[in-house]
Amino acid sequence: MTISRRNVIKAGAAAGAALSIPSVLRAQTPTADAQTIRMRLSSDLKVLDPIVSSSGSTMNYANSIYDQLFALDSKFMPQPQMVGNWGASGDKKTYTFELRDGLLWHDDTPVTAADCVASIRRWAEVSPSGKLIMERAINISAKDEKTFTIVLKEPLPLLPNLLADVSWPTLFIMRERDASRPASDRVSSNIGSGPFKFNEALAKPGASYTFERNKKYVPRQEPADGMAGGKVVKVDRVVWNIIPDEQTALAALQAGEVDWYERVPADLLPLIASDPNLVLEVLDKAGQDFALRFNFLQKPFDNVKARQAVLHLIDQEAFLAVMHPDPKHTRVVTSIFGNNTPYTNDANTTWYKKGGNPEKAKQLFKESGYTGEKIVVMSPTDWPPYEHGSQLLVATLRKIGVNAELAPMAWAELATRRGNKGPIENGGWNMFITDFSDYALGNPLSNNVLSASGDATSYYGWPQNDEYETLRVKWADVETLEARQELARKMQSIWWDFVGDVRLGQFVSPTAHTKSLTGLIGMPEFAPQWNMQKA
Repeated sequence: MTISRRNVIKAGAAAGAALSIPSVLRAQTPTADAQTIRMRLSSDLKVLDPIVSSSGSTMNYANSIYDQLFALDSKFMPQPQMVGNWGASGDKKTYTFELRDGLLWHDDTPVTAADCVASIRRWAEVSPSGKLIMERAINISAKDEKTFTIVLKEPLPLLPNLLADVSWPTLFIMRERDASRPASDRVSSNIGSGPFKFNEALAKPGASYTFERNKKYVPRQEPADGMAGGKVVKVDRVVWNIIPDEQTALAALQAGEVDWYERVPADLLPLIASDPNLVLEVLDKAGQDFALRFNFLQKPFDNVKARQAVLHLIDQEAFLAVMHPDPKHTRVVTSIFGNNTPYTNDANTTWYKKGGNPEKAKQLFKESGYTGEKIVVMSPTDWPPYEHGSQLLVATLRKIGVNAELAPMAWAELATRRGNKGPIENGGWNMFITDFSDYALGNPLSNNVLSASGDATSYYGWPQNDEYETLRVKWADVETLEARQELARKMQSIWWDFVGDVRLGQFVSPTAHTKSLTGLIGMPEFAPQWNMQKA
């Protein structure tokens, strides 16, 4: 398979696609309707449980039908959302939360404090933040139908921040009957209390999904501000059109068949910029960091030398050139805390070398005891940046004698398979490429990407390092920015020694939409569906 961007899509090809939209797409799209917004997604919605899957489709689904206790505003400060009144005791060990009036599930039953308690406990099974809260909690319980308390052994000033964070897994409140399941048991119900209802009857797996305005949702009175404030829905319906092919998606946008193309490949940006009817807008200004995850549980990457080999092998500029070929919106990243957080630093980054270091990598693979066993790299064929990066990765590994094999699959399949901890002969895996919000890398408590606990609270790959974890859990008790910055340097030094993952570069991805679409909210991790409207 070629590692080029489909030999670079030509303007003429895209223009031709715009004139020849498949009839099936035209047939699925009714005439323009100002009360319906159509979003293009490249991958299918396979999992409905935001505790089980971190895929973008699952998280945006959850963000539409569920709600949060606290939500981050545009300055990333936590604000009450489902909570009306709250406060802490004088010793800062007991927090009391009272739900605001008007909260109803989509089946018209009231949201209760018991729902919140059950949701927090289930979330805590997989969330590093939740795990920290549970370790410090004496009790989390409902006092009455609308009030619950969190009683702690010691103060935890960051508690509202942890409850509001948007890093996966985000704390969305579910019904007690759903949240009472173990985190490993998928919730398939789609009953939430959020501003949208999921229309199951109109769901067409692999093709489209429909969200209806929840007419009984009572938004907060404050203006929309990031994820916080009033979640006012200004349209009747939002439809997700699943269009894996980028040229077909561009053609649909140009023809007005879809209103919003969430993440645009870099090589299509000039075509969209030249179209007077379309707008390019950077909603997430912090951007994303490409990363390569290892399966720590299986050979050869259960050996630190093999992971170090890949760290030295990677040429970030080469990966960015095929994954996001737009120098204006890309840069190298060598800090585990990203490029734009208060904790970005250069500790223990002497491994970085422009062009990579293949000879060093070859030596380290030999020292690891690698004997030529097959290494499976999962490659999502419907997500071009990851697909091209995976192709380059396999080619680069093969150049130094590693028996690397590409495993092509749809992203939805990868999102499920990456949870398999078994060997490759039982459907397991060795490596896959993903990306993380640069913003989220500034909080090692809530972002399980920066966890190395080796258990369910670590991100896929399940890295484990006790020395690093001892430092990470101290984060909650460090009171000043300067002290946290010093702690971040120590953590990063250890991370790059045991190589929890490998970064492949940072990118900012503009979104594209029709000029008639306004009110889009810019936040990391999510594409909020409230507040937007069509002229």
